[in-house]
Amino acid sequence: MSHGYSSRLIGLNKKANPKLLGVRLGRVCIKHNIPVTNVASSLGVSRQTIYNWFIGERNPQNLVVDEIQKLLASFSRK
Repeated sequence: MSHGYSSRLIGLNKKANPKLLGVRLGRVCIKHNIPVTNVASSLGVSRQTIYNWFIGERNPQNLVVDEIQKLLASFSRK
């Protein structure tokens, strides 16, 4: 576990639909050990919102979709 990612959250993320933007964001954050607080702060949402996205319980609203896509693109180049 790192940056507060519980094995439960990691398991829920693995079971979630990989086509969902929030789930993909979660996989990148878990893989690269990016703290949820950093992601939440940069996107202007709560930590709970981020967790909900990571497990596919909620979808990001259009206001942050572009920012998430930029974040994912920056990690795909690494």
